[in-house]
Amino acid sequence: MPRVDVELRIAASPDQAWAAVADVESYPGCMDNVESVTVIERVDARHRTTAWSVRLKGSVLRWTEAEVLDPGARRFDFRQVTGDLGDFSGHWAVAPAGAAHSTVSLHVDFDIGIPLLAEMLNPVASDALRENAAQMLRALERRLVATDTDAGVRR
Repeated sequence: MPRVDVELRIAASPDQAWAAVADVESYPGCMDNVESVTVIERVDARHRTTAWSVRLKGSVLRWTEAEVLDPGARRFDFRQVTGDLGDFSGHWAVAPAGAAHSTVSLHVDFDIGIPLLAEMLNPVASDALRENAAQMLRALERRLVATDTDAGVRR
């Protein structure tokens, strides 16, 4: 199964970065390629189900995923429950990266769900998912930097 790994060092504390990563419902407001994210079930503080709609290379992908959040580890794992791909799972993670910095990473394992075309389409899908993931991380960075700047202006 193909895997996409993207990470970005961000000028924000791990706690700030984790708060932004875990707040998936805010993604459409700061990420151009994310049309919608809705929490459709919150079992407890660690388990939720979300519905996503994301633009990817001119198409819209829709899926529902089960998420398990681990705030102590600053990580959340996800797996597609229903959706457009044959399989879609992975995790977001936030790690300290020096004074007031973090590394935010997104790891995705996927299967397009069309075995006869997988050899041809997997590289294309990998590139598209990698580009999309990088855009998401850059959007989080812009949001965190803008929030930090706004906070500084108010002081």
